[in-house]
Amino acid sequence: MKKLVLSKALLALVLLVAFSSCNDKDDEGSIVGGSSVVKSDEEAVALVNGVYGPLQTVSSSFSFLIESATEGTISFEGEENEAGPEVSRFETKPTTWYPVKVYSRLYQAVGTSNDAIEKIGASTAVSEATKKVSIARAKFLRGLSYSYLVQLFGEVPLVLQTGTSVKTRSSINDVYTQIVKDLTEAEADLPEYDSSPIIPSKGAANAILARVYLAWGHNPLTQDQLAEIANSSSDPVHVHVDNAKLTKAVEYADKVIKSGKYSLLSDYTKLFGRSNESKAPEHIFTIRHDGDAVDAQGNHQTHCAFTFAFDLTKDNHIGPSNVKQHDDWDAADTRREFSYTTYLENPQENNKGYYFLPPVTLPRFGKGIDRSYENSVNHAITTNEVDRIEIRYAEVLLIKAEALAESGKTGEALPIINQVRERAYGNTLHNLKSLTVDDVRKEWGYEFVYEQKNWFNLVRWKTLIATVKTVKDFEHFDDSYKTAGGTGKDGSTVNAFFAKVYKHLHAKYDNVRGKHYRFPIPTGEKGEDLGITPQNPGY
Repeated sequence: MKKLVLSKALLALVLLVAFSSCNDKDDEGSIVGGSSVVKSDEEAVALVNGVYGPLQTVSSSFSFLIESATEGTISFEGEENEAGPEVSRFETKPTTWYPVKVYSRLYQAVGTSNDAIEKIGASTAVSEATKKVSIARAKFLRGLSYSYLVQLFGEVPLVLQTGTSVKTRSSINDVYTQIVKDLTEAEADLPEYDSSPIIPSKGAANAILARVYLAWGHNPLTQDQLAEIANSSSDPVHVHVDNAKLTKAVEYADKVIKSGKYSLLSDYTKLFGRSNESKAPEHIFTIRHDGDAVDAQGNHQTHCAFTFAFDLTKDNHIGPSNVKQHDDWDAADTRREFSYTTYLENPQENNKGYYFLPPVTLPRFGKGIDRSYENSVNHAITTNEVDRIEIRYAEVLLIKAEALAESGKTGEALPIINQVRERAYGNTLHNLKSLTVDDVRKEWGYEFVYEQKNWFNLVRWKTLIATVKTVKDFEHFDDSYKTAGGTGKDGSTVNAFFAKVYKHLHAKYDNVRGKHYRFPIPTGEKGEDLGITPQNPGY
């Protein structure tokens, strides 16, 4: 069995359910609590591993929040009134399933972490060594969960004990302070390194700390600041950085870099897929998945990006919003075709070639197409077993480069960016001679297509609205694509797919507002009011 270290815990602590689609509303309440007394080291490890259950259930859902709510992605998951299309059109409501699910499951992870910290800490039957590392893992996972909650929802309640019901929203700074506390305390007792990235290590804690300080250092909008622009179609004017926090981001990135345990994999395309998952030296921390029939929920990132494989007449659940992203990219960059796949051969049809291009369709997110073993291109979309990459070494490099560049130290950031580019091009011929902050931001876009970074980046840089409004420059924003059966600007007959693309591009342009710097505080999974007030501005 794959990755046994977690499977026992999940079988004991998680109700296993299978799903046939990404919009998995039937998995409500799948996380089950553990025993009241921790009687052995094995039980302590199992209790902490139970935290992974809720985190497994949001691996795919992150795609629909963090990718779809940007200019570069559209979701045609199900009918137009389904959750994916709602997020894609910037029509998210407190009852929209994806924010509901993500909010709920992250708090389930927090609650399970609290339970583990308290019970393991109180046990007299657990060895001191196991107690230290188990509590450290629980704090790491709690800090990670809150790092998502504060970025997605802003001020959120800090729930740090079991048996408590906290409705009061803590300030942004208080939440980040707790995240840093959890992660630094975890780092102190985690192992220096683990060859399996599914197990938290000092490297993982330091990498997440670097990410956290980068986000915090950009001074996230407060509730009051967001209220100023909630209904505005302009980005905020509160654009400044905290150099002290950016220095901390560099400090923690350096701990990862100077540890000597991590490096860029020489072949970018070998970072993804079932045969390449959770491997050193680039993967630092990953969320394990064994598929729908085994873990709390399989990772549908593959299924959603290549839902109907080579059937070009059906709409994938999630995909690129235009072909411009591919066409404007330097063809010498090996990341281009793997990120926006425009051609693929089907091994089940004697390698018949298919083009994913207008006027028939749009490119596919290539990282969601598993090409790591024989016929995996057709197999992985049904098994949903590929581990989710939470953080990899390239992100640590870009975190450091951005923190330096934002602090005016572009000269120090330049060789870091070129290190990433050298891997992408396979040589030094495309190294930059000088660097701007915009160059760093572009490199984020090139490196992390469909890796759940884009919305976070745009929010951090406070460029979300302006960036989303660039959809007006996309080919299929043109009014000639409004109606299926008409003649498009490119001379083709407009099919139903591109009429939907037109609708989503216009909805993005018309609907995006300042309120979209956060998602709404949602209802509970059964539609109940959670009693957390005030609601985020504009919702």
